Amino acid sequence: MLLQFQKYALALVCGMVFFPCATRLLAQNTSSNVPPVIDVHVHAIDESFPGGPMCPNESKFLASDPSMKEATSGWSQEECTPKLYPAAKGEYIKDVVAEMERLNVTAVVFGDPKSVQKWRDAAPGRVIPGTSFSQGMQPGAHVPLDELRTDFTKDGFRVMGEIGLQYEGLSPSDPSVDQYFALAEELDIPIAIHMGTGGSGRANIAMPKFRGSMGNPLLLEELLARHPKLRVQVMHAGYPMIDNMLTLLQANSHVYVDVAGLIWSYPLKEVNRYIQRLVEAGFEDRVMFGTDQLQWPKLMSYSISIIQNADYLSPEQKRDILYNNAARFLRLDTAQSK
Repeated sequence: MLLQFQKYALALVCGMVFFPCATRLLAQNTSSNVPPVIDVHVHAIDESFPGGPMCPNESKFLASDPSMKEATSGWSQEECTPKLYPAAKGEYIKDVVAEMERLNVTAVVFGDPKSVQKWRDAAPGRVIPGTSFSQGMQPGAHVPLDELRTDFTKDGFRVMGEIGLQYEGLSPSDPSVDQYFALAEELDIPIAIHMGTGGSGRANIAMPKFRGSMGNPLLLEELLARHPKLRVQVMHAGYPMIDNMLTLLQANSHVYVDVAGLIWSYPLKEVNRYIQRLVEAGFEDRVMFGTDQLQWPKLMSYSISIIQNADYLSPEQKRDILYNNAARFLRLDTAQSK
């Protein structure tokens, strides 16, 4: 949900309501015959950030006054039971991989090649490696094109992402980065790009180059016109710009969305309303499950439970979102998984 995991590193103390229906499904997910899930949005971090527990689906963002000391996050720090806890020191990758095995999850893991390799070693057969042209956390620092080509042609990387141009204040159609998208089209590599909101209510304090306007899904149109064979994963489903997102999906059948980050960062009614709008508009075959997994190992099972508990989705639609759509987008085993 950002340029690497920058947004969430600045939002460690937060609170939301943890709904009983999700708690029930966490228990159901312990079955030894769990259907497969593809999480298309995981970050290759080594450790949970220092900080406390987190409550998903909090109810509001708080206003602040620039004349006072302002927090870097606008989340409201509500209380909830139970909470999601960070992993113990040195245990994060192990804990998340254990969850992936328990829940039968294969994940697209994004990060620099060295960090992603740690995940590939820790979870053989469960990691689809992804890397971007962003170099480190500094906005505007980009990997040389030849180096990125090697990542995809020789080192087994499968997705170009997470692309966080919005955090640089750039449109995805900006000509200055077009060479990277031309490479993705040439190599038939899908791209995953951050679109939508960010900054956790404090972008002006924590990330001054971020521009919400650069997350408008329709800014992808010129890019798609220049590269008509490019497969695009719009991260966070362009939330909250639903009308523009639907416009883009209707015009471009190579565009898919993921619901990562969105699925636990906003009030539950709002999350479900947004996903339901995508499905009822006719795009149920292009909505992919994702978590934006970082910090809290149990975030993956919690996020799966949101889809499993969605009463507006049929069993077939739930399976499509949790597995089939991503398998098709990534050109994996496209057989329907029941």
